[in-house]
Amino acid sequence: MEKSKNTCNNCKHFYVTYNQDFPWGCKAFGFKSKKYPYLEVYSNSGMKCALFSSNLVIRQSLKNKKGRFA
Repeated sequence: MEKSKNTCNNCKHFYVTYNQDFPWGCKAFGFKSKKYPYLEVYSNSGMKCALFSSNLVIRQSLKNKKGRFA
């Protein structure tokens, strides 16, 4: 698999389950896995994750806001 920046750590659908057997999850596909969800998607379909949504835009917009929690 080629290197890509579309990993689960940068996706808004990625979450940690705190389940030792299945520590990673994807809200978009609705599953939990032992491996990162993007690796599961690639191993099953042979394609990059089609539902990747960057959360970097959300983080940057929160930095630009000024207010009580800024």
